[in-house]
Amino acid sequence: MKTVDFIRKGLEGSARAALLMIDDMKDAPFTFPTPKGGNHPLWVLGHMAVVEGQVVQHIMLGKPNPVAHWNELFGMKSEPTADASRYPPLDEIREKFLELRAETMKLLDTLSDADLDQASKGCPPEMKEFIGTYGQCFLVIIFNTMTHRGQVADARRAAGRKPLRM
Repeated sequence: MKTVDFIRKGLEGSARAALLMIDDMKDAPFTFPTPKGGNHPLWVLGHMAVVEGQVVQHIMLGKPNPVAHWNELFGMKSEPTADASRYPPLDEIREKFLELRAETMKLLDTLSDADLDQASKGCPPEMKEFIGTYGQCFLVIIFNTMTHRGQVADARRAAGRKPLRM
């Protein structure tokens, strides 16, 4: 298996697994995963979109993040709230995430394994060891999606739901 094929499977599988959980919580998108808060499903979906735009579009390609306007709601330093009036609708966020992921997949389709060593065009110097190459950026996207999928799994349990079978 080529590395780009491995990455493709990781991107496809992580999105599918996370969206399965998030879609199941569509009727309870503001359920916190713990009694002390945490990242609710709607925040997770928005965060996945913001990170996709930030890491792929901005850091990897050096372009503006198309969802930078959501940073205050879903960025690294944002704090999830149960105030639905602060957030865009879940369906809008889901559509934007899928659009961004589709762009990521199109980009991946143009790359060879050797291309994965290309330097990220917008990487801050202090982050070069973490997201300094295309390959590292793809890895971060997969890890981020799966990490937050776990938080949605916990929110599902907090809502009294049984584990989903994949």
